[in-house]
Amino acid sequence: MPPDTDKKLLLEQLRIDPASREDAVGSQRRWVPAAIIAVLVVLVAAGVGYYMLRGQRFEVEAATAAPPATAAGPTAILQATGYVTARRQATVSAQITGTLTQVLIEEGERVKAGQVLARLDDTAQRASLAQSVAQVQAAEALEVQYQAQLEQARRDLKRNQDLIDRHLVSQQALETAGTQVRTLEAQVASQHRQTDLARAAQRGAQVQLDYTTVRAPFSGVVTAKAAQAGEIVSPISAGGGFTRTGVGTIVDMDSLEVEVDVNEAYIHRVHADQPAEAVLDAYSDWTIPAHVIAIVPTADRSKATVKVRVALDQKDPRILPDMGVRVSFLEEAAKKSGSEASEPPAGVLVPTSAIVDRDGHSTVFKIDGDHARAVTVTAGQTYGDLRLVQGLTSGTRVVRTPPSEMKDGARVSVNKQ
Repeated sequence: MPPDTDKKLLLEQLRIDPASREDAVGSQRRWVPAAIIAVLVVLVAAGVGYYMLRGQRFEVEAATAAPPATAAGPTAILQATGYVTARRQATVSAQITGTLTQVLIEEGERVKAGQVLARLDDTAQRASLAQSVAQVQAAEALEVQYQAQLEQARRDLKRNQDLIDRHLVSQQALETAGTQVRTLEAQVASQHRQTDLARAAQRGAQVQLDYTTVRAPFSGVVTAKAAQAGEIVSPISAGGGFTRTGVGTIVDMDSLEVEVDVNEAYIHRVHADQPAEAVLDAYSDWTIPAHVIAIVPTADRSKATVKVRVALDQKDPRILPDMGVRVSFLEEAAKKSGSEASEPPAGVLVPTSAIVDRDGHSTVFKIDGDHARAVTVTAGQTYGDLRLVQGLTSGTRVVRTPPSEMKDGARVSVNKQ
């Protein structure tokens, strides 16, 4: 075979079929979009998973870790959490509907009983009072007129009685004079009642005028200012959102006390006049002496707790309504020598419900801004519905009852009880 023929055969074997080349390129082009779609699906799934696990926001209740009471002296036999409440507070409103012309209070201002807080437009009330005064004056003048006529009629009757004895007037004239006296006596009595009625109307008009001035019912501190000059205020809700039902809220700071919820399983440890200690969440190093006022004789079936009222034995401007507080109910212990006095146990107290199991470890979720951070703790002794743990510092805010799906770094928003 000639050499040229061999070369042609070899070239034919090395040549690529165009149809095969197009099939290969098409297959490659189809593979590239499929790979991109697969990557996008994985990224989307990862994003959804991240949102479900970490981006979800949990509505939670907060509790504050606090140090336990010392074992020396009075012994804490039970601890519970609650809030400072005011037994005497009032949202002050006008007793009539009207337009505010003055509002003389601001939040944080101290007021005394009877102090003017606001004034309403009193144009109509003053006009009504002036009309009532005029009616009283007219009634009194008419009563004076009838009284003068009665006195004259009595003098005429007396003269006729003197003349009848001398037969100078007839019996009919004497009877007519007597009838005139009795008629005028009735008119005077009736007009006297009319005068009393007019005076009562005047007093009513004065009361309505007094209602245009809003006064403090007791001494206290203004905690809220609910209306401004120019707004309509009414003792009842009327006019939708354009009518205010109150001018402001006043709290008697001397009436502040503490209300705590005690687990019904431990309520037998609490009794009236029992000594106690209160620690505010805002001032964890400040212990306030207190005592039990009363146990409210009803239970909350949803929480299985009983409400207990606790009096604060020391008043202080730092104590404010609705502050969180932890109360230790005390029992006098036997006197111990200095060598036998024990130190307070190490750690802090948190609600037992705040301790959950995560990966086989006791975990507490502390609140860091709007996120919950998982902290591994060592759980110790139980004090009622609280438990001693190590691994947290005093004053740390924790999630009271973490949901089972809560993870480290979960977003949270704190609800107030």
